[in-house]
Amino acid sequence: MCLEELLNKNNIKDFEMYGNDIAKVKPISKFNKKCNVILVTATNPTKFGEGKTTVAIGLHDALRKLNVNSALCLREPSMGPVFGIKGGATGGGKARILPEDKINLHFTGDFHAITSANNLICACIDNEIYQGNSLDIKEVTFNRCMDMNDRALRDITLNCSKYERKAKFDITAASEIMGIFCLAKDIDDLRKRISNIIIGYNSNHEEIYVSDLGITDAVVGLLLDAFKPNIVRTNENNLSFVHGGPFANIAHGCNSLISLETASNYGDYIVTEAGFGSDAGGFKFIDILARDNFNIYGVVLVTTIRALKYNGNGDIKKGISNLQAHIDNLTYLNTNLVVTLNKFDDDTDEDVNYVKEYVESQNILVSVNTIYQDGSNGAIDLARKIISFKNKKKINYLYNINDNLEDKINSYLHHICHATGYTCTTEIKDKINYLNKYKYPICVAKTQYSISDNPKLLGYPKDYQVSIKDIKVNNGSKFIVVYLGNIITMPGLSKEPSAKKIRIENNSVILPR
Repeated sequence: MCLEELLNKNNIKDFEMYGNDIAKVKPISKFNKKCNVILVTATNPTKFGEGKTTVAIGLHDALRKLNVNSALCLREPSMGPVFGIKGGATGGGKARILPEDKINLHFTGDFHAITSANNLICACIDNEIYQGNSLDIKEVTFNRCMDMNDRALRDITLNCSKYERKAKFDITAASEIMGIFCLAKDIDDLRKRISNIIIGYNSNHEEIYVSDLGITDAVVGLLLDAFKPNIVRTNENNLSFVHGGPFANIAHGCNSLISLETASNYGDYIVTEAGFGSDAGGFKFIDILARDNFNIYGVVLVTTIRALKYNGNGDIKKGISNLQAHIDNLTYLNTNLVVTLNKFDDDTDEDVNYVKEYVESQNILVSVNTIYQDGSNGAIDLARKIISFKNKKKINYLYNINDNLEDKINSYLHHICHATGYTCTTEIKDKINYLNKYKYPICVAKTQYSISDNPKLLGYPKDYQVSIKDIKVNNGSKFIVVYLGNIITMPGLSKEPSAKKIRIENNSVILPR
C-alpha cells in the first residue's frame, strides 16, 4: 500500500505529497486529552546507541497488530550523526521507517530551513553592526549553525572589513531556532518566540532581541513549510510522524510539540522517543515538553546487555547499577514504567535472565524484545504490558517554574544526577543570579554516557560534584541551558566516520547499518 492510500485510510485528508513516500500534513494545534502518550527512553548508551528508535517503531507496529489505534512520533535525523559514528536514525532490522536514505539526508528540507532561519539572524546582526550599530550591540550571544559535525567551527574569527569579532558555530540540532521550532504551539507562538530571542546586549547590559532587528517575519517565512509535520510509513505499513530533531545531550531532545498535538487527533496512543537516557531527553520530555501541555501515560525504559556490561567494565552485575539509576529516576518522577531489554543475537540466556529477574525483583514490569530480528512480532509482549496500566499517574515535577534558579539546578543534580552539588566560577555564579529573573525550566547540557558530567563515571555514581561551565537563557525556547563538564555544542567527526562507508548503488544512497 502506498503512502497516499495509507493517509486516506487513516482519515488524514489535508496533506501534501513530497514524492511518493513522504507527505506533510496540516498541523493541528490542539492536544486530544484522551490520547495516551507513551515515552520511550533508555539507560546511558554506548557510542552506537541502544535502539530506542527501533523499539519505538516496533512497539507502534505491535500495537497496530493488536488493533490498538496508535500513532508514532519520532525526531528527524541530523546529518551530524549520520556522517559521524552513530549513522542514521530510522530504526533497524525489521523495524524501520521509510524511505531511509531520504529521511536521513535532506528529507523535506526542515533542517535546511531551520539552519537558514538561524543564519539569517546572524547575518543581520553583523550587518547591523557594520551599518553603524544603531542598536549599540556590544556583546553578541547568538551563534551561527550548520547541520554537520565540524570541530573547526567551534571557535572562529569573523572578518567584516570594518571590524573583527570572535564567534562560534553550533550544530543545527543544538540551535535555539530548533528548540523554538519544536516547542511552538502554532505559527503565532512561533512568531512570538522568534521575536523574543535575545541576540546580545548593549553597553548598558540591556537585552537586544530579534524583534529589534526588524526581521521576525522574514525568519518565520523561512519556517512556514517546515512547521508542517512530516509523515512517512514503517516497513510494516503503519504511519509515522517525523518532525523536529534537537539533540538530547546539548538541547531538549524531543520531537516537535505540534507533531504530537497533530498525532493525538489520529490515535488513542502516541509512541514517541526522546534522545539518550532518562537523565537527558527522557527527563526533558517530561519537564519541558509535557509540562502544561499533556500528561504521560507510561514510559518504556530500553536497555541492552551491551550497555550494562559497558557500564560495569565488562561485568553485567556491576553494570546493572546503571539500570537501577534510571529506574530510580523514573519512579521518582512517578511514571508507569516498563523496562525492556533490546535483545541481540549474541546475548546469552544467562545474561538475559539475570536482567529480567533483577527488574522483576523490584515489582517492575519487564519485557525482553526481539524487535530488530522479528519486527512487531518481537514486541507483542512489550505492547501488552505497556497498555496494561489503568490510569495515568500525576507527574512529580522536580521543581516549580517560579522556584529560584539555583534550587532548580540543585534539584536536578540531586534527583537525576545523584550528585551533592556543583562547582563554578564567580562569573558563572553571577550569571545564575542574573538569570533568576527568567522563570523557565532548565535544560541541562551534559555527556550522554553517564548520569554525571563525566563520561568516564559509569554505572551509578553518587556523592560527587559536577562542574557548571556556562549558563545562558534561550528566551525564545523559554528554557535556561546549563552546561556541565566539557560538553560542546559543535561535535567533531571521528577518525573513521560513517561518511566513509556510504555508497551509491543504482543511483540510490546506501547507508551503513
